[in-house]
Amino acid sequence: MSAMPQEGDLAQEAELVWLEDPAELDYVRQALDKVNTRRGKPRYERDGRLIGYANLTPKAPRSADSGLFARRTFYLLPHDRPNDPEDCPYAVGSPLEAVDPRTLRPGRLGEKTARSQGTPEIAPTST
Repeated sequence: MSAMPQEGDLAQEAELVWLEDPAELDYVRQALDKVNTRRGKPRYERDGRLIGYANLTPKAPRSADSGLFARRTFYLLPHDRPNDPEDCPYAVGSPLEAVDPRTLRPGRLGEKTARSQGTPEIAPTST
């Protein structure tokens, strides 16, 4: 089960682990998954590929309702721009849960940028 992460969900993150170089990707999707461990590669059950994940602090609590740990995963689906730039529905724009991986840090959601949106970065004008 996964959900969109909220800032408060990330307080127990210790580190982000990348399985692929995030600097090579325009965007990654992020989700909050409930898993049975605080650390290590979580089981991945989506189409596409797992790009990275968050490890939690040793004292991170289990969810009271499920007894599982809420951890972020970063992934791409087969039709995402980094996988198929020619035939992607997101040639411009990006999915709701997508962020620029360069803006991700433990405990921070990440942001959409011109890069993640597939639009040219606009240089500030001098006045």
